[in-house]
Amino acid sequence: MRAHEAGALHGNDIAPTWLPYPQDVNALLPGLWSQTTARGADGALEVGGVSALRIAEEVGTPAFVLDEDDMRTRALRFREAFTEAFRPLSGADIYYAGKSFLCVAVARWMEEDGLGLDVCTGGELAVALRAGFPPERLALHGNNKSDAEIRRALEAGVGRIVIDSLEEIDQLARLARESGARPAVMLRITTGVEAHTHEFIATSHEDQKFGISLASGDALEALRRVLAQEDALELLGLHSHIGSQIFDTGGFEVAARRILGLVAQVRDELGATITHLDLGGGFGVMYNTQHTPQTPEALATGISTIIEKGCLDLEIEIPRVAFEPGRAIAGPSTQTLYTVGTVKDVQLGGQQHRLYVAVDGGMSDNIRTALYDADYSTLLASRVSDAQPQVVRVVGKHCESGDIIVKDEYLPGDVGRGDLISVPVTGAYCYSLASNYNHVPRPPVVAVKDGRITTLLRRETEEDLLGLDAG
Repeated sequence: MRAHEAGALHGNDIAPTWLPYPQDVNALLPGLWSQTTARGADGALEVGGVSALRIAEEVGTPAFVLDEDDMRTRALRFREAFTEAFRPLSGADIYYAGKSFLCVAVARWMEEDGLGLDVCTGGELAVALRAGFPPERLALHGNNKSDAEIRRALEAGVGRIVIDSLEEIDQLARLARESGARPAVMLRITTGVEAHTHEFIATSHEDQKFGISLASGDALEALRRVLAQEDALELLGLHSHIGSQIFDTGGFEVAARRILGLVAQVRDELGATITHLDLGGGFGVMYNTQHTPQTPEALATGISTIIEKGCLDLEIEIPRVAFEPGRAIAGPSTQTLYTVGTVKDVQLGGQQHRLYVAVDGGMSDNIRTALYDADYSTLLASRVSDAQPQVVRVVGKHCESGDIIVKDEYLPGDVGRGDLISVPVTGAYCYSLASNYNHVPRPPVVAVKDGRITTLLRRETEEDLLGLDAG
């Protein structure tokens, strides 16, 4: 444990070493909040010109509050940065990773802003089709696609299908012949890169469920099999995704070098040309002061340099490259608004204590803290306070000791029942992973823009839950 600069007489001082003592506990940490979030004249948070107090009154809490301008600006920035960086090469495409957060409105925004859309289940594909998303700009992933999911993708004319196993090659070829389609396919290659992230979201090391192994020789065999069935399958390219919440280009450099080596091997041994390369996404975002994400421009410049040099070294044609940011677009755009209920001052021995702040949501709307040991921040949203900062732990209402939303953060010591608090950067993998644990209905997702509130996904009700109960 560490002592903050104000000295041991101030605060309960059980903060982790990375968490700085706030000079102003009411201030918004730069980089952590969406671009239109600010304090209003009355001290309450405002997003998209809408006060947190108004959101709570009209929509209720908990609620996911999505800053539409922020999300669409991030999407455009990624598209423009990678388009510009790869313009001198063979070009680049950006596919929004729908698994991070997807609904009909978001799919339409991505289409309007010129992005492709990456889906990985029949349900996500259904949302994209409901939104009228151009099927030729869709990519279908999945390590265990059903016949029904593949048939639907073939009927819709999905632009690229990413094959995840040797077995899937024959499955897809059979279904393609039955339908009379000839889909463009990519092979997801496991490059053996250990991304510096949580083990549950590192996806390119050998011992995991995704992809076709490069080291074992299965990748080259898969390419042979696809080329042998060119009447049913069109080989578009290779895909590699090394994980999520990655802050530098080092992992991409190793993965790109290995995947480009396979491109050269395909040319030399199979006489085929790989024209497209998808390096996935996984770009990190700032959840707290520990995180320092790179800008889209820096990422695009760095990765384009890696690709150009790798192709020159191997004397191969530079393929058209695609990327799949999801968290980096959706995550920082959204915050979750909660109402405080019980506050407990728990003594930990000596002079140390912690405030447990319970809210009206929990792990049913944000399981990432329990699942990934994620660290979040929080801020008093309904007012400002001149009370001394105290280290708090924000917990939910579920019957589970691991029901923690924010493990460690400073809030004013007078935080109490009825206050609103907001947790930033909850746009990715929060609603997507939401559940009805303890039969708690899922919160709504509302978009805010220019003083307007628009419901994207309505709040679930007890009637919704009981409607599924056949008893």
